[in-house]
Amino acid sequence: MDRIAQVFARATGEKRAAFVAYLCAGDPDFDASLAACRAVIDAGADILELGVPFSDPLADGLTNQLAAQRALDSGMTAARVFDLVRQIREKSQVPIVFYTYYNLVFSNGVDQYVREAKAAGVDGLLTLDLPPEEAGEVLAACKKHGVKTVFIVAPTTPAERLARICAAATGFVYYVSREGVTGVRGKVAANIPETVARISQYTDLPVVVGFGISTPEQVKEVARSADGVVVGSALVNVIKENLDNRAGLPARLRITAAGLVAGVH
Repeated sequence: MDRIAQVFARATGEKRAAFVAYLCAGDPDFDASLAACRAVIDAGADILELGVPFSDPLADGLTNQLAAQRALDSGMTAARVFDLVRQIREKSQVPIVFYTYYNLVFSNGVDQYVREAKAAGVDGLLTLDLPPEEAGEVLAACKKHGVKTVFIVAPTTPAERLARICAAATGFVYYVSREGVTGVRGKVAANIPETVARISQYTDLPVVVGFGISTPEQVKEVARSADGVVVGSALVNVIKENLDNRAGLPARLRITAAGLVAGVH
């Protein structure tokens, strides 16, 4: 059983959802990012969703756009992102899923990129702007190198596409609970339980819910019906608020993450 499957099996055994923490690789710099990743893992994150910094992150709101820009300004490259994963792996076996865009995969050569990701310690690949109909090369490379695939279902996804999306996923299915981009919201989207149940009719894989979830109360609410809950912007905001306090950043982030993780328990 791969690391992603192990996490969801353990969470199911504990009768809870898995907690997925999103951070942007290299935000605000390599060393601080490594410390931040270790902090959220220490706080109890079950899966680390690692954003690969990109100059045009079309699915991301302002918080995560600025995180990507900070990472790029600090000198992050594809090679440095792989280095970051390798250093995380020195101390943790928490599953790592890349949250990326197709140009970053394609421009490096799809098979080579997936092979290097696997060698570094990446478990799954979520390519935001790659629909399953166009994903043949990525699917083949992921199968060849043992990397799980994650695909997105949106509130606007028609029923006739659900089966196709679910069939392409091998790690989990990611339900983007809101139209638009990532970001903190005052309340969770409506109809999450009904949509998760509908998606589950087409797959035996876990269904993870993200976008707009930012408080322990919201995590708890979503965790009642989802197999996993993703929080990103609320964690990235802690980094933004501590840019002048990088020594104290891990402790601040650990406290915030622990409070959010408590929502799935």
